Amino acid sequence: MIRVLIADDEELMRVGLRTMLEADDDITVVAEARNGDEAVTESRAHRPTVVLMDIRMPQSDGLTATKALALLPEPPKVIVLTTFDLDEYVHAALRAGAVGFLLKDTPPRDLIKAVHVVADGQAMLSPSVTRNLISAFVERDSPVGDDARNRLKVLTDREREVLALVGRGLSNTEIGERLHNSQATVKAHMSRLLTKLDLSNRVQAAILAHDANLVEGG
Repeated sequence: MIRVLIADDEELMRVGLRTMLEADDDITVVAEARNGDEAVTESRAHRPTVVLMDIRMPQSDGLTATKALALLPEPPKVIVLTTFDLDEYVHAALRAGAVGFLLKDTPPRDLIKAVHVVADGQAMLSPSVTRNLISAFVERDSPVGDDARNRLKVLTDREREVLALVGRGLSNTEIGERLHNSQATVKAHMSRLLTKLDLSNRVQAAILAHDANLVEGG
């Protein structure tokens, strides 16, 4: 069972998200929060697998909460929710450790899929939205430089290939098909490259791939 916490200052949005998520037999909403402080408190109490985190909330925002959640002994996977597809707060949240990004008008089926994907240890990198977000973020905040390329020297050729495909927004299944590897093999490559690069999640790996100009057109 995937345990979800919903953090949003609008009650109507929380009710709507809960209704959509609990239509799936494998998902249960264990808590709700109206601001970032409550999100952290409720996460400590209920230990959710996934947190749906609104960024713009009163008192304490989702960015502050995302940073705090990343410091927990067993941090939940954070999916950022926002009305805007290019938002400076979202950029910062990805750097802080969020592993997913969804617009608030995401269809229910895609929302449920995102929760499953993130709970399974992958990032929600939708080709239509998040890949563009990462590219824009890199373009604004992380110019390509020698430091990023030097970090990749510890990787094997195959790990570099996997990293480049992650940077293009491909899932493990798509990477496996492209490289003629099983999903288990791709997951093993991902685990090793994240460890070697001292990265906490797939989104940060995608950003580094763009930083190092490893992605065609990035």
